[in-house]
Amino acid sequence: MRGKKLIAEVAGIVEAPVAVVFDDLTGALLPDGGRTGRFTVEDLPGHTSTVEVAGHTVSFQGGWWYRGEWSVEPHPRGSLLVHRVFNVAQSMRWGVPLANRFFVGFAGSTRRAFAESLTQTGRRLGCATRLAAPGTF
Repeated sequence: MRGKKLIAEVAGIVEAPVAVVFDDLTGALLPDGGRTGRFTVEDLPGHTSTVEVAGHTVSFQGGWWYRGEWSVEPHPRGSLLVHRVFNVAQSMRWGVPLANRFFVGFAGSTRRAFAESLTQTGRRLGCATRLAAPGTF
């Protein structure tokens, strides 16, 4: 996708095969579980997002600026689960942080939410998980 500006990136190791981790991810993120292609979901009352599922990546894009991507990649210990948040505003991209005061601490809150989600993934799959250090994946 053209015009994406990375805002936050976090990753973790899941000691399970890629296909197993991706199936769990789609079950957790998508209302109907594993689907493919491009479709729309109502993720909050009155708010919809466009979802794209391709390969081992799930993307949600909604509002005027938000795109979240989750991907599962092979890793020597099992799978690498990566979550990235992008600013995809087509105009006034500079205004996104100004319009969204929650950007103060956004990277930290994204990392905390991801860590909790990673722990839940490990519980559901019965395997070990751990956060990957920034810049090492």
